[in-house]
Amino acid sequence: MQKGGQWTASLRLLSHGHEDFIGAVPELLKQINVGVFGTHFTMSLVELALTEAGMNVSDYRLYRINHNKVLKFGNITVQFYSTSHSVPESLGIAIKTEDGALVYAPDFTFASNTDPRYQTSFGNMTEIAKDGVLALFSESLGAANIGRASNDYQLIYAVNEILQNSKRVIFSMFSTELQRIQKIINLCVQNNRRVAIIGKKAQKTINIAVKEGYLQIPPENFVNLKYMTEENRNDDADLAVIITGIRHEPYYTLQRMCNGVDRLIEIKDDDNIIIISQPTTGTEIMAQKTTSLLHRHGAKVTVIPKSMLMSSHADSEDLKMLYSIMKPKYVVPIIGEYRHQVMQKQIALEAGFKEENVIMLENGIKITFENGRLLPEREKIRSGDVLVDGSFVGDINEIVLKDREMLAQDGLVLVVTSVDARLKKIIAGPTVEMKGFVVGETAEEVSRAVSQLSEEIINSFLAKRYIDWASLKNQLKESITKEVLKLTNKNPIIMVSLIDVESK
Repeated sequence: MQKGGQWTASLRLLSHGHEDFIGAVPELLKQINVGVFGTHFTMSLVELALTEAGMNVSDYRLYRINHNKVLKFGNITVQFYSTSHSVPESLGIAIKTEDGALVYAPDFTFASNTDPRYQTSFGNMTEIAKDGVLALFSESLGAANIGRASNDYQLIYAVNEILQNSKRVIFSMFSTELQRIQKIINLCVQNNRRVAIIGKKAQKTINIAVKEGYLQIPPENFVNLKYMTEENRNDDADLAVIITGIRHEPYYTLQRMCNGVDRLIEIKDDDNIIIISQPTTGTEIMAQKTTSLLHRHGAKVTVIPKSMLMSSHADSEDLKMLYSIMKPKYVVPIIGEYRHQVMQKQIALEAGFKEENVIMLENGIKITFENGRLLPEREKIRSGDVLVDGSFVGDINEIVLKDREMLAQDGLVLVVTSVDARLKKIIAGPTVEMKGFVVGETAEEVSRAVSQLSEEIINSFLAKRYIDWASLKNQLKESITKEVLKLTNKNPIIMVSLIDVESK
């Protein structure tokens, strides 16, 4: 918390290693160097995040714990219990006070599991509940789920059938679903498949999981793909490719593969694509567009329905079971959109809680308990999005925006091309305008290189049966950025304008 311009905190307890739970740790530690506690896998990811932020891990107090650890800070005791989630060694957290425990229960299910790294420690939960729970802060993301699978058996059966009867198989998965990735790897190995895992941003997380033994791939089945050449297209019939990433990233990678701009894989009409990554909020349109694009390229596409996937978030029955174990005086729905929290409130009311004992909060609202009772006063603290840009952290109106910095430091490249979409040909351009970073002969060289590169990329897209304009613009921006960086060691803002005109 920031109070009077100063950051105040004593420690940070981490429940698990997903980006939305640990992503802010580097910035928080820059503001105030507090002790950070988490399980081995979680802290391995934190160390990676610190290293990527240019921070020295040894400068910070990072502590590895397990679910049986008990921490004491003055008159405060902290206990933990392990939970079943999509990443290993996830935790629930209980902060014990004189009036009862405050239990934090994020991202969990009560699904049965044979792997101890994904099991719920019910013994620890009952031990915490024995001394009384004042308030239960429980996740709400899965509150609306009804009839979800309690395991991945249907998924395993469907995938096994495809692996047995297909040539190259490509999976689209979220990198956060480590246990599910392991199940797919096991199936691939059973079917004598070589396995490649790709995903630029997620690769380091996967590497840690492999190195630490959280993902296990026999060396003889694991393959690192090399860039495609005329001789090597990475299209062997025994190859299984697992595309990983978060949010939109698996879909974006598939689009690049369809459009022939990915350097590792190009989608062919005898490929079998299995989409296991369910669209998250805000990515539904992109997911539908990706599926349509795959069909246009003739690939066989299997979209695994939600009903076949074991949920990573507590449904209504899980929440009722949590209430039954913890027996809290108050329930505070957290995590998810407000509609999800309303759904949990309804579940709590159905479970017998009184309306006044289910506390609905907005971001920034502070609640206070005194002598075991909720005080009616609710203080509003300053909250909202914070723009993080290099060494600047603060409200948007207090810092210089990144685009302005880039314009001042590295300039601008504008590429304008007129295209006849009906005839699929370039009518005029590409015309290149550059401001603020190169002059003289260097400018002419860069302009020619950018123009030639742009023309090649545009023509390659125009040659396709279906033109994906958004992907074309993205590819132009990516390729021009790399070319300009190579020629000038500058990273200007790239603006691409494609004008659709009808030639006469």
